[in-house]
Amino acid sequence: MAVYAAYGSNLDPAQMHERCPHSPCRGQGWLEGWRLTFGGEELGWEGALATVVEHPASRVFVMLYDIETYDEATLDEIEFAATGLYRKIRVRVQTLDGVQLAWLYVLAGYEGGLPSARYLGVMADAAERAGAPDDYVAELRARPCRSVGEDH
Repeated sequence: MAVYAAYGSNLDPAQMHERCPHSPCRGQGWLEGWRLTFGGEELGWEGALATVVEHPASRVFVMLYDIETYDEATLDEIEFAATGLYRKIRVRVQTLDGVQLAWLYVLAGYEGGLPSARYLGVMADAAERAGAPDDYVAELRARPCRSVGEDH
């Protein structure tokens, strides 16, 4: 069984249970030395898409899930992995029990651009539901975003 580290809307345990019903939540952790950012503005339907990039002084809150093979294929489809929009990489996640090896999706596009206000709100709500620290959720909610109806 593979361990998946979610950092976007998949932080929400209820959403993940709906998408991957055979894959239980393993717990929370931090992706140390990485930062949450957005990119591929020209690829998204309503602005830039979430991704992570290496950055020594940063960290990203993640939720870990034990992903069954069947659910992994479903998640790949939802995340458009087969199209090349996102690719999988392996990372080390710091948990209260030590370091856990996991995989996650990274955008196969350039960093830059603004996410929509709706998309950023979904991500912040998911982080809150996952038990992310208040300051982390507040930072998500305070990020610059694209207004509804704003042109790319």
